[in-house]
Amino acid sequence: MPQATGLRFGGDADRTRIVLEADRSFTYSLRTDTEPPRLLVELPQMLWNPQPDPLSRPRGLVRSQRLDTLPTQRMQLVLDATRPIRVASTEMLRPSTDSRSFRLVVEIEPSGETAQTAARSDAKPPAPVDLPPALPVIVLDAGHGGADPGAIGVDGTQEKALTLAMARRLRTMLEETGRYRVVLTRDSDVFLPLRERLRLAREANGTLFVSLHADAIGKQHTRGASVYTLSETASDEEAARLAATENKADIISGTDLSGTDDVVASILIDLAQRDTKNKSIQFADILSSELAQVTPLLRRHRRFAGFAVLKSPDVPSVLIELGYISNADDARNLGSPAYREKLAASIVAGIDRYFAQLKS
Repeated sequence: MPQATGLRFGGDADRTRIVLEADRSFTYSLRTDTEPPRLLVELPQMLWNPQPDPLSRPRGLVRSQRLDTLPTQRMQLVLDATRPIRVASTEMLRPSTDSRSFRLVVEIEPSGETAQTAARSDAKPPAPVDLPPALPVIVLDAGHGGADPGAIGVDGTQEKALTLAMARRLRTMLEETGRYRVVLTRDSDVFLPLRERLRLAREANGTLFVSLHADAIGKQHTRGASVYTLSETASDEEAARLAATENKADIISGTDLSGTDDVVASILIDLAQRDTKNKSIQFADILSSELAQVTPLLRRHRRFAGFAVLKSPDVPSVLIELGYISNADDARNLGSPAYREKLAASIVAGIDRYFAQLKS
């Protein structure tokens, strides 16, 4: 009998993601109702043991949840919605380097339509349509959170609050272009382990990962932004670690390495990492030039480190230090919504330039 080990919610009132984790694959069917608005997820009999998680509280379009037992010896997860909804996508993911669980991922969005049914064998298949190309997914990671405040500024500002404000504004600006989908690793003051941030990015099929931070140092005259990518040494160590310790079925998206030994797997992971690292460096260099238009940069503003959030083998990733909140000028600027608007605009411009170069 499958055991449900996790239930998480992400996103917002425009698009909400539900992730149900289990220790093995399971069958399911989905149905939406409008009166009352809700999503019904029919499941087999399962041991219901979701572990506590910062993201387990309903959010976005989901108002509440409960579990019912059906007469057919099956179970039904009832997710009450704040308004009529429709199923935007659904996928069953196998265990990967970031999660040892099977994951049912369902995304819902508002709908003005009447009750509808999805993923049922008796439903009439929809007529084929020409779908637009999938939008790149930009994953924004607001550093720190919850019990971890991060750096403390000269004015008492906490890094975790600045990064979240910046991530939210950047999300809005990116979505307003109509060119991207945006996922936040956290959208509230919660603590997330570093590897959990990576897992959420991969789970969202992230195209780019941008981690936002603000630095502090004892030398109060030091100021300026910087951009980090993964160091060569950390990249090599991560390739070996992934090959030796992780489930090889999905270390690299779309590639099953389970039939290879650790040496060959490490080589293949390293090749994927090199391509990812090159794209990360390309993106970081573009970002640096755009940031320089609106904020001072450190003299050595392009930096390399072994930060855990930069270690995805197949998602180009950067970490931006927006400035030093231990410096009075940087702290004052980063505390200003108008200044953060300019910073966000420069990051959007950098993302636009990056994708334009990939197409050229």
